[in-house]
Amino acid sequence: MEIRVLRYFLEIAREGNMSRAAERLHVTQPTLSKQMKDLERELGKKLFRRGSASVSLTEEGLILRKRAEDLLDMAERIENEFRSMDDITGGDVYIGCAESYLIKYLARAVKELHRKYPGIQYHITSGGTEQAVERLDRGLFDMAIIVEPPDLSKYNYLEVPECDRWGAVLRKDCPLAEKEKITVEDLQPYPIFCSEQSAKADLPRWCGEKADRLNILATFNLANNGAVFVREGLGVQLTFDHLIEMPEEGPLCFRPLSPALYNKMYIIWKKYQVFTPAAQLLLEEVKKVLQA
Repeated sequence: MEIRVLRYFLEIAREGNMSRAAERLHVTQPTLSKQMKDLERELGKKLFRRGSASVSLTEEGLILRKRAEDLLDMAERIENEFRSMDDITGGDVYIGCAESYLIKYLARAVKELHRKYPGIQYHITSGGTEQAVERLDRGLFDMAIIVEPPDLSKYNYLEVPECDRWGAVLRKDCPLAEKEKITVEDLQPYPIFCSEQSAKADLPRWCGEKADRLNILATFNLANNGAVFVREGLGVQLTFDHLIEMPEEGPLCFRPLSPALYNKMYIIWKKYQVFTPAAQLLLEEVKKVLQA
């Protein structure tokens, strides 16, 4: 299976039309059609449903699309890494990042490194720990910033010196806004928004079996999206302090949880990992920032 053929396959999947894909790829339609038939024969699966004017992916085609996207991401990374070997002033760094104001340490490191090496580009993907670790394991990230203790058998790590404090984001006209701190009993009458990761791990850590009494209406992987629901009066969001911008004149406020709940943040990378020059420079800069 060739990278070139996977690029052809993805272009057809995006266009939904063999002729338009052939034009974009600068190949003839018969050539493109033959390549796809050869790919189906190689895999032993039908990848397309062919109509008179369009094509769509079968279930097997959808699976290949996801795998092909990952493979092409990895191929691009490999090409970029080798191009940057002889040019320490440039390169790309890929980072998976949990939502937290503590990424200010990463921002400080990037700021200093950008001053020295303006040619380096940073590709930062926000998401939960599970997604970040998965992509790190597959080699799609150079490092990840997570809010759970790392698996020491698989990763090296740096510990961020501060903690994230949990609390409730709610409207100022909500009765809970009159309280200084929020308990699990306070939350039980309200629809709750939080991340899927926090619903599975952090809330049980905070209130044990009482977590089952909470009415989790929706989960969000980005806190600011959950805050939109809160502004619309749909419920209460549980998240870290400082994640949601709440101007004094705005409708929202933050109240810490009681008992207090905190998360540590860790910067991790795979053991025995060989970094690109750009990624190695960033790691060394992060170490300096954390020790300052």
